Amino acid sequence: MKPTLAIPWLAATVAGLYLVQAQAQERIYRCGNEYTNNAEVAKSRGCTLLDGGNITIVQGTNLQRSSETRTPNTTTPQRSVAPTAPTRATERIDPAAQRARDSDARAILDAELRKAEDRLAQVQKEYANGAPEKQGIESRNHQRYLDRVAELKAATTRAQSDVDGIRRELARLGGAANSASSTAK
Repeated sequence: MKPTLAIPWLAATVAGLYLVQAQAQERIYRCGNEYTNNAEVAKSRGCTLLDGGNITIVQGTNLQRSSETRTPNTTTPQRSVAPTAPTRATERIDPAAQRARDSDARAILDAELRKAEDRLAQVQKEYANGAPEKQGIESRNHQRYLDRVAELKAATTRAQSDVDGIRRELARLGGAANSASSTAK
């Protein structure tokens, strides 16, 4: 290329870049939680003009709504979800099915309560009211012993909290824990 032709070519390239940049920086208006670059829509809705800076909008996930209010979205694939609960307030669960579910839940909670009580008894036995036996190196390293005692105390508190929580859940279901599990406290 000759030097005389390079200058007009360079000027045209720079002018073209400015035009592209000018097109990319349209005025952006904020309408509540929505943004638009359509001045007519912004004026009719009373939107405010944003000054400077670029904004990035990330499409959020759609919450699952009832089928009457759902609009098809062509940009994202739709998944079919099997209904696990009634979709309308007028639909009811069969009372026999609900009793079976409640019975299953109660049986599961009873089993969990037995496990939690066993865990609590084991931890309380090991804790020995704050004076567990020293193990191995703990006779020479008293701090290690104190750390283990603190861990055992925290484990005892946690296990007792688990037992109490399961008992509250059983009481909420209307099924009191059996006498054997309520005596092991």
